[in-house]
Amino acid sequence: MRRFLLLFLFAACARAEEPLAPQTIVVFNQELPESVALAKFYAEKRGIARDHLVPLDCPVEEEISREQYDATIAEPLRQVFGERGWWKIRDNAEGQHRVEGLTIHFVALIKGVPLKIRGAASYADDKPGAGPLESRNEASVDSELSALGLFSPQISGAFNNRYFQSYKPIHEFADMPILLVTRLDAPDASTVRRMIIDGIEAEKNGLWGRAFVDSAHNSNPGFQVGDEWMTAIVEQLHKAGIPVVHEDTAAIFPDGYPMSDCALYYGWYAGNMAGPFTEPHFKFVPGAIAAHIHSFSASTLRDVNSGWTGPLLVRGAAASVGNVYEPYLELTAHLDILNDRLLHGFTFAESVFMASRVLSWMGVAVGDPLYRPYYLWTQVDSPLPPKTDGSRRKNAKSISPWRSYHEFAVKNNAAGDFRAQARTFASRTHNAPAMEDLALMESREKSFSAAITQLQQARAGYTQPQDIVRCVLEECDALVQSGKPKRAAELARMVLRIVPDSPAAPLLRKIDSDAAPKPAPANPSPR
Repeated sequence: MRRFLLLFLFAACARAEEPLAPQTIVVFNQELPESVALAKFYAEKRGIARDHLVPLDCPVEEEISREQYDATIAEPLRQVFGERGWWKIRDNAEGQHRVEGLTIHFVALIKGVPLKIRGAASYADDKPGAGPLESRNEASVDSELSALGLFSPQISGAFNNRYFQSYKPIHEFADMPILLVTRLDAPDASTVRRMIIDGIEAEKNGLWGRAFVDSAHNSNPGFQVGDEWMTAIVEQLHKAGIPVVHEDTAAIFPDGYPMSDCALYYGWYAGNMAGPFTEPHFKFVPGAIAAHIHSFSASTLRDVNSGWTGPLLVRGAAASVGNVYEPYLELTAHLDILNDRLLHGFTFAESVFMASRVLSWMGVAVGDPLYRPYYLWTQVDSPLPPKTDGSRRKNAKSISPWRSYHEFAVKNNAAGDFRAQARTFASRTHNAPAMEDLALMESREKSFSAAITQLQQARAGYTQPQDIVRCVLEECDALVQSGKPKRAAELARMVLRIVPDSPAAPLLRKIDSDAAPKPAPANPSPR
């Protein structure tokens, strides 16, 4: 029995370690030297064979017609898949092609390959429906290519994604003819190169830092699910021991908010990037995943200020998801599933498609398809992360607070007294990120006294001004919610005297002004 278990575990590990490079092709626009160079750069970094680089003679514009897509992208790729034996194709009784086996699962589209396909007035053998979904035939190039192996003339509506909500690596679905398509794209080539390098380095050293989650509280019919995703993400992060700041109001994170060490960002629902991301010195930690849900968040990837996807990448994120046309909320990537699968060590491409209900639709995933930000968590022995958290530690060789909190949480999150154990752990190890995270848990449960105490301990443990000011803002919020606005104002004024030029100074001044006595309304003049 013991020998069987060892063999079973060995086989499971072998499946988990299935080489990814042989399952991957790199598709680029041979008309653009920039696209050619990036394709070679990515293939070299990932060890992808030269015969897995596929040049296309396609338009250079982001938006193309259906005819251009068929002639310059879809049909040339189908031909290559057949000629190189990447698909096993058979014809059914009606003479229609069917893919019965495939060896390529991942497709990396390189900057220069068109982004989206505009709607067509008519299309041979297409059968559009009458509803808002079935009547539309525009799509992202990426999502359309994911269904390339279906050989379907139907372009209106979307196809159900059989990989949706899966928990298995894609190579275990050898008979499912879908391609996991992401793109390495951004407003400039240097950002694409940095995305590739950062992802590979994060796999080696770990993606460590805190998460920022931004709910919307949108009360429109059908929109509540977006906030449900955000709430689920917060719970997932707590269980994984990733410190998380949750903006749980209708507002987005405001301008000047101290968003330091941001490794994960999920939010919705603003049209263009706003808030702390617009600060000139804002940067994500290398390898960060960042996504903001909006109908047109990725309508272009060539403008550093348009939408969310491109701008987030320019500011340091390694991967993001977005939409090129109106997708409807339920048919966007379900960010809670995306986050969960990433935390469990799946690739970026697998996680995105596990989170996507449909194919041949509006979504794009921008980033290295093979990137596994939390791959280290699946390894028994992994390197220690660098010290970037800004907390005080006497022993320079001590384990990083990010990692120690993660390991503590994973080991103890099922305990009935987890919060009490975690407080003891954070205090004993002087783990400021953990203290702050636990304080915010208390605050969300209206335990403001406990939250204030722990926030005071956290800011005493931090050394970086951004971290200290953020704890002050959180403490002021807890004071206001507990009916002590004057104490909040006093704290805000004290900090303003110390850091009057902080980007968060307007937020501190607002706390002070909100607590000031309001002038009594003037008596109406007698008639």
